[in-house]
Amino acid sequence: MTARRAKAGARARAKSDRASPTASPLSGGAAPALTHLRRADPKLARAIDVIGDFTLGRELRETKSVYAALAEAIVSQQLSGKAAATIYGRVCALFPGGRSGPRPEQILAASDVELRGAGLSGAKARALRDLAEKSLAGEIPTLARARRLEDEDLVERLSAVRGIGRWTAEMFLIFRLGRPDVLPVDDYGVRKGFALAFGLPELPKPRALAAHGARWAPYRTVASWYLWRVADRGGLERG
Repeated sequence: MTARRAKAGARARAKSDRASPTASPLSGGAAPALTHLRRADPKLARAIDVIGDFTLGRELRETKSVYAALAEAIVSQQLSGKAAATIYGRVCALFPGGRSGPRPEQILAASDVELRGAGLSGAKARALRDLAEKSLAGEIPTLARARRLEDEDLVERLSAVRGIGRWTAEMFLIFRLGRPDVLPVDDYGVRKGFALAFGLPELPKPRALAAHGARWAPYRTVASWYLWRVADRGGLERG
């Protein structure tokens, strides 16, 4: 693929993304999900009562493209919110017009010294380059295409990028696309919240959490959000 064709393909994919502003399934009311979860799981119902309103729909992050969201996710891995924002800002500042995020061809043209100088580790620099290469090769779905893919298909595609594991892909599905039925069983906060809400002496194994969570479908994202809030709260005892 020539550089000219790669750039043309990237522009076409970006245009396709902008042309399909599909609303998130979680941007509407949560009443059907809460009714289902209360009926399916009395212990989770108590968590819902204690935590209160479901607000994930207002917490979803704007997504301009799958590539841009994954690039930011790679930079942010294992960093606090403030540190992640600082380093991502430095990476963007390396490139003309980079305020909205570095383009794939810019990442590939940058030297290791430049990327490392912005605060990236060697592993993250290599992951960004792999993402850029796959994006220019058409292996990263457009936002419009991603919205049409089934959850597992999208997780599989995103996880093919170096440095993007299942957890990162699941966070993209939840917080960028607002998918309603994602249960990140490897997430510490979800497991901690489950242990607290269900009175367990230790964290559940991912397989056990997945088995129990099957009853929450097709609203496992909503259940996960409540378990995160339980973990943040330190339990369900009212203050």
